[in-house]
Amino acid sequence: MMFSKILIANRGEIACRIAATCRRLGIKTVAVYSDADSQAQHVKACDEAFHIGAAPAKESYLQVAKIIAVAKATGAQAIHPGYGFLSENEAFAKACADNQLVFIGPPSSAIAAMGSKSAAKSLMEKAKVPLVPGYHGDNQDASFLQKQADSIGYPVLLKASAGGGGKGMRIVESAAAFEEALASCKREAISSFGDDKVLVEKYLTRPRHIEIQVFADTYGDCVYLFERDCSAQRRHQKVLEEAPAPGLSEKQRHEMGQAAVAAAKAVGYVGAGTVEFIAEADERGEPGPFYFMEMNTRLQVEHPVTEMITGEDLVEWQLRVAAGEPLPCDQEDLEIHGHAIEARIYAENPNNQFLPSTGTLRVLCMPQESNDVRIDTGVAEGDEISPYYDPMIAKLIVWGSDRAEALSKMAAALEQVQAVGLSTNVAFLKRLVQCEPFASGCVDTGMIARHQDELLALPEVAAPVIAAAVAAQLEVEKARNNRYLNEPDTPWSQADGWRVGAHAVRDFSFRIESQEIDITARLAYRPATLTVDGKTYAWSYQLHEDGQGVVLELDGVKTRLDVHIDPLREEELHVFFNGEHIVLHYLDPLAHAGDAEHAAGKLTAPMPGKIISLAVKAGDVVSKGQTLLVMEAMKMEHTVTAPHEGTIEEINYAVGEQVQEGAQLLSFVTT
Repeated sequence: MMFSKILIANRGEIACRIAATCRRLGIKTVAVYSDADSQAQHVKACDEAFHIGAAPAKESYLQVAKIIAVAKATGAQAIHPGYGFLSENEAFAKACADNQLVFIGPPSSAIAAMGSKSAAKSLMEKAKVPLVPGYHGDNQDASFLQKQADSIGYPVLLKASAGGGGKGMRIVESAAAFEEALASCKREAISSFGDDKVLVEKYLTRPRHIEIQVFADTYGDCVYLFERDCSAQRRHQKVLEEAPAPGLSEKQRHEMGQAAVAAAKAVGYVGAGTVEFIAEADERGEPGPFYFMEMNTRLQVEHPVTEMITGEDLVEWQLRVAAGEPLPCDQEDLEIHGHAIEARIYAENPNNQFLPSTGTLRVLCMPQESNDVRIDTGVAEGDEISPYYDPMIAKLIVWGSDRAEALSKMAAALEQVQAVGLSTNVAFLKRLVQCEPFASGCVDTGMIARHQDELLALPEVAAPVIAAAVAAQLEVEKARNNRYLNEPDTPWSQADGWRVGAHAVRDFSFRIESQEIDITARLAYRPATLTVDGKTYAWSYQLHEDGQGVVLELDGVKTRLDVHIDPLREEELHVFFNGEHIVLHYLDPLAHAGDAEHAAGKLTAPMPGKIISLAVKAGDVVSKGQTLLVMEAMKMEHTVTAPHEGTIEEINYAVGEQVQEGAQLLSFVTT
């Protein structure tokens, strides 16, 4: 019998996603939330919500006893763990069973079998599944692991045995770099997964990351719902996923599918799971022989692309299988329809090593959803992106009749995404979708790194962008004058350049922080002209009816641009044009007359986070590029290095302390 009420032991977009299917099926839902999530969207999406602890995950979303207590108190019959947090926690699955609660996932024995990368590799080896050369054993002595790496041959890949989501992974290019990489990998592994065990593998130079969605019921039946290609990655984390995989033959698809089903059956698997394979790509990007990489015993972040090409709701399948029903269909009933692509929209700065960005989403505009465009999100305009959890804003998923159509729809959809208040990767994603290697299907996990100059290129600041900023600034001043004078119809409130017997000219200066340049535009009145970069245009503008857009006319050519002004910083203008987001700061000559240059010899935090290690002390002489300290934010490490030679003068924070973005970490004297 289907459940009448379940508890969702997660947050963000996946909690909202699960709640949506439950609502469609008439199943009541219970949310849990931390201090940081009291007003979160997943709380609003569920029928009931209960506070379970402080903001850090270990004090809230990882509190097994509290979550089970809430489930029992509310009469929930089952718990859906989503992905991340407790989704692959063997002890949590067992605790659910011990408390007569259904865990909507595999049995704890399957999680145990596949939860350790090392154990899973051993299991696959016995099952004759091809494996990448490497060491997957229990000996974790640093010198022993280095010997294994030496014998395998560099480059090697260090991976947290209990890891996932791209965390706890390091590429080691030489023996000299092994020790430091191992220490960093182990720190990240213990922080993210509570287990610092690592394995060592040969690093394939042009790997394709292809995964198979499997689904099994309690009656011994198992099917695969085809593959997803997740090769477009940065920092070992996926940014674009698609289904089906480009260039994969029917023979390869069948072989991978059968291998994945065999792996699932070998551990008595139940529910949704993903078997991940890696294949060396040739110069055209086509996959060759494949190797088992790992199995994720949960619903994947990228499951929507599978749903788009099969027409199935995988969360509904999870609920039905967990309730004791058989699989909804047999293997021969499943077919691939069209092509789907998913883009992960993150609060991060691609031009600053993809470091996470935190803050308030003061503006959030997304494309209109349809049969071909889907948005999975756990935030709304006005919500906070905190440093405690994954910085994902939304997943944007599109469907096309073929890959070319899906690519075109994704580029168009990304162009409609607008976010103000923090940095995002939207423009980067649009360039990635449109770059030749990805568009042609010649993709591997190193593609982004090889083409980063193209993908991270700063946008051209075209004349319409500056013209839109001038128009927006005029509107800001008009609104400000109206507020102050409260007489909107008087000539004294109109900054229109009217003069007695003269033609007014006014200069507007803007600072483009991303490019560290200043641009000046000259506005002349009667006749109205605008001079930008030495070229003069006849110009006019009007506000678009939606209140956000500006319709410019430059030399007779009309252009629509969207402009948003941060309500807390009216001098900050956000212009969206051709899929690019350009931030301009209006330089008011009066407001900035007393500004001083930023003091030299000060190193500031590039992101909000925690100091996890210090490599220097006051009085140390450092060289350019030398590691000074390591910060952690959202379970990702960032190494802060010396920008030039100098002597450390003072260190302002200790290991374990939390710092805000822009905080002065230390000072030094240059040499």
